[in-house]
Amino acid sequence: MNIEVLRKNFERHEFQTSFFQTKEEAANYLKREIRGCRVAFGGSMTLKEMGLDRVLAEENEVIWHWLTPGMDTLLRARAADIYITSANGVSETGELVNIDGNGNRVSETLFGPKKVFFVVGSNKITPDLNSAWQRARNVAAPLNAKRLQADTPCAAGDCCYECLSPSRLCRATVILERPVNGMEAEVVFVNEPLGY
Repeated sequence: MNIEVLRKNFERHEFQTSFFQTKEEAANYLKREIRGCRVAFGGSMTLKEMGLDRVLAEENEVIWHWLTPGMDTLLRARAADIYITSANGVSETGELVNIDGNGNRVSETLFGPKKVFFVVGSNKITPDLNSAWQRARNVAAPLNAKRLQADTPCAAGDCCYECLSPSRLCRATVILERPVNGMEAEVVFVNEPLGY
């Protein structure tokens, strides 16, 4: 992970950045930064691997549809002060790529909370936007389809087949070039592989 390149390009794109060697250091940082807030989580294996919901629940109200499934939880997440998720692909040139099936995760990174944190492991970083998009489609999406046991070709294979399956998880792709007007966004880089 080239910290100087990432810092320069993401900060030039108006993102805040922070860098940590381990997921424990990143979790402790977020615990110090976020107190007394309503915090919503997007679906993310990165956050699950970090145990971040337990860490932040000590001093915050945590809303995560993986803990309490249902539309009510997704709607409550819209009223959060802070939203935390990851990214499916991250370019060294300063862009974040996310693919979503329900739209709840990507919509919260575009319109809603005061601040969004993207927690990103070293495995998600690619040289440029095209490779970040390819990673999102051909690495993260098939792994998520397998995890969710989706009835899609990518769940049985190893890449995107541009399927027409009703079970298709890839329904919305968002490329975030800069934080949306009126929102703060911080990319929390962790120098170890996390999530898909």
